[in-house]
Amino acid sequence: MDTARRIQTTTMSTVSRRRRTKLKQGFIFFIYIFFLAAVFLLPQEEKKLTMETAVQSALKYNERAVAAGERINASRARVLKARSFFLPTINATGTYTRRPFAVDRIINNQTITIQSLNALAGNIAVNMILFDSRSFPLLRQVRLEDKAENCNSLESKRALSFEVCNAFLVNLGVDQVLKAAQQRYDLAGKNLEASQARYEAQLVSVNDVTRTQLEYAAAESNMTRAEGDVENARLQLEFLVGTPIRDRLLPPEKLMAEAESPPPLVEQLIPAARDQRLDLHALDWHAKAQHAAAIEPALRWLPTLSLNGSYRYTNESGLSGRNTTWTAGLTLNWAVFDGLTRIGDFKERKALAHIADLDFRAGLRAVELEVRSALVTLTNQQANLKQVEVALEVAKKNAAETAELYRQGLTGALQAADANVRLYEAEVEFIRARYGLAIAFLNLRMALGLDPFGKSNGK
Repeated sequence: MDTARRIQTTTMSTVSRRRRTKLKQGFIFFIYIFFLAAVFLLPQEEKKLTMETAVQSALKYNERAVAAGERINASRARVLKARSFFLPTINATGTYTRRPFAVDRIINNQTITIQSLNALAGNIAVNMILFDSRSFPLLRQVRLEDKAENCNSLESKRALSFEVCNAFLVNLGVDQVLKAAQQRYDLAGKNLEASQARYEAQLVSVNDVTRTQLEYAAAESNMTRAEGDVENARLQLEFLVGTPIRDRLLPPEKLMAEAESPPPLVEQLIPAARDQRLDLHALDWHAKAQHAAAIEPALRWLPTLSLNGSYRYTNESGLSGRNTTWTAGLTLNWAVFDGLTRIGDFKERKALAHIADLDFRAGLRAVELEVRSALVTLTNQQANLKQVEVALEVAKKNAAETAELYRQGLTGALQAADANVRLYEAEVEFIRARYGLAIAFLNLRMALGLDPFGKSNGK
């Protein structure tokens, strides 16, 4: 009886555990389904791409940015090679020779191996230049060229950043132009429907329908071109960024606001630009490197002194009876006459140094020109934006008034279509002026040696 009760109790406990397990599994499955619904069915937040993120992506993936970093690595490797001139060179060699027979001689009751059956030999040679006056200007030249290459590489990345920002602004501009073209197309379609209805009611002539059809076709063609411009601008930005772009571009409101503020005086900007322009510093370092290289041919008139030594081991002691030996010596080399080569090299490098100085002086004047031109363009763009804003407000007012008159039958389709076109043209001009002002502001920062976000890259 007790055994039956225990069996019954055990069976009920097992059934209860199975039920609880099924309930847990069902609950977990319900949570999993709810999570999937939350991920795939609920509306997702739209991703946005900022100008800063686009620039960071370009500096990471664009081949020009990667190549700029590799040029710095190559330049530092050249400096390392120039430093090796001051360090000794050590060469170690070892040989093994198998012969058909051995040769031994007995001298003074002592067996001496002249030729061993298995000959082993090892040699270590050390060579070090103690004095060569040419090495000092050559090392200085390589170091200065390394600084110039570092500036050039940073300048290349800076130029790429501005290209990305310009392409970013162009994309924003063509997107808004497309929206204006779609608005014109929609309004043209409504006017076409209204004119057809009025013609059927014999309120207007067929000329009104023809005119609205012409405007509708023009609006459709214009929207197609705008769509193509958007696609081309997006492809150009993707090429610069180095990755596909699927997110919506976020307008740089801070940059747009800064572009509308009055710029500083040009007398304050030019000294700062000369101090911050990396390409100008690269020209300066390159000129100094050329002057260092010009010294080297004149130092060839001085002699060079080098130290050489060697240590040798062999199992063939020979007549000397020694298995090891070493040597040490000094070598003095003086090129008394080299066929006027060093004189020709000296004159050539002096000319190259003078050319480098002229390039630097031209760079100074070019920086001043670029700053002044960018400032003039920015000032004109600011004035143009204010004028375009007024024209846009007038065009909006005219379009609204004409639409109301057309709705009341007090004006014709020709005037309504003309007001629609004027509004579209005013909107396009405003978009171009607004983003043109931002691009002009970026060009000023480019001329000043800043990055697109107003920061200095350093020398």
